[in-house]
Amino acid sequence: MSGADRLLSGRAFEDYLETVRVAARMIERFGDEVDDLDRAEWYRFVTRLMRNGFERFVENCEPERPRLRDTPWRQAINFQSPDQDHLLAEFVDGRHAYRITGNRGTIPYFVIASWRAPQPVAPGAQDWAGRGEAGLADFDPATLTTTGFLQSDAIRFAGNGDFEIIVSQHRPAGDVAWLPITADCVGLLVRTVYHLREETIAPTMRIERLDGAEPRPVRATDVADGLAKSAQVVLAYAALVRRWWQDNLGQRPNRIRFSRAVYLSNGGVPDRHHGFGTWECAADEALVIRFTPTPCDYWIFQLCNIWQENLDNYEDGGGHVQKYRAVAEPDGAILITVAASDPGIGGNHVDPYGHRHGGMSLRLIKTEGEPPPVRLWRVPLAELAAKGRALLDTTAPIESGEITD
Repeated sequence: MSGADRLLSGRAFEDYLETVRVAARMIERFGDEVDDLDRAEWYRFVTRLMRNGFERFVENCEPERPRLRDTPWRQAINFQSPDQDHLLAEFVDGRHAYRITGNRGTIPYFVIASWRAPQPVAPGAQDWAGRGEAGLADFDPATLTTTGFLQSDAIRFAGNGDFEIIVSQHRPAGDVAWLPITADCVGLLVRTVYHLREETIAPTMRIERLDGAEPRPVRATDVADGLAKSAQVVLAYAALVRRWWQDNLGQRPNRIRFSRAVYLSNGGVPDRHHGFGTWECAADEALVIRFTPTPCDYWIFQLCNIWQENLDNYEDGGGHVQKYRAVAEPDGAILITVAASDPGIGGNHVDPYGHRHGGMSLRLIKTEGEPPPVRLWRVPLAELAAKGRALLDTTAPIESGEITD
């Protein structure tokens, strides 16, 4: 049955619904590992993934009408930084060439990446729900491999900030910024990095096909393919966060590990070090973290929930500490206390916002050298408030920040 036939008969939509059901039921595999807050956020996470899939693959995947669109509001997949905005352009494949034009505003830095993912030619022509997680081996919109990237440092800007980039499989003639793509390219991601968002004018960007293709009405096969991608991205990210927690990060709480391979396997770009870990801290405990940032353009430490989402207090400026707002120690080190209330030892306090565990990350962009070692102390909150930093001197720290590749 063709994708068009599957859509018009209703089968493609039914397969979408059943795939989402498979993803939503994955919470049952966590048992007592999760509490009521985790479960509530899980079901919200699934709805956010559904919204993400529809916006990306149903609304923004027209081959003749490419767009660079903001990621959905409050979507924070894979430890997304609150100081980064993401613009996405979705491609069916990499056969076409494009031009990106825009103005950088006053953004200090951005990087554009092209990527590929396991994806069949006509995903809407077959059922996927019955294959469950096994189907991700052939069709996984969340396993994104970066195939090319272009840093703003390599782009020539006009005096007013205007710029132009060619996106294509083959290098264009002339002295023009070029982002290479592969024949199986499924899209582009622009990461804009803010130091102080309130003082920065955001960039503007527009993408167009170089062959001047005219927009056309939607076809049944387009919607069938879009539904299939939308369903699989829900399943894929649900499976990803389950694997990361149960098979990896959850096995080594209160540690951060730097792995270039892990980061790049999730659509990362090689302009940064990004360490991942999990944190555990009961309501009557504190987690104290200390590191000295490697010289870099920007760094951020952030807490996330178990599903790798930013905490809800990010919207109010909480849940993270970054280079341009942090209080540093006299020797340049950064001291962070994760606790339900501020114990009053100075440094930087991060409110876990009702969570007792979750993911955490330390990201350093445009670094000079290797990422730093990280020391952590898990101590009683009342005792820390009473004894202050002296408690840390008599408590053995957890040594972390190891580099695995």
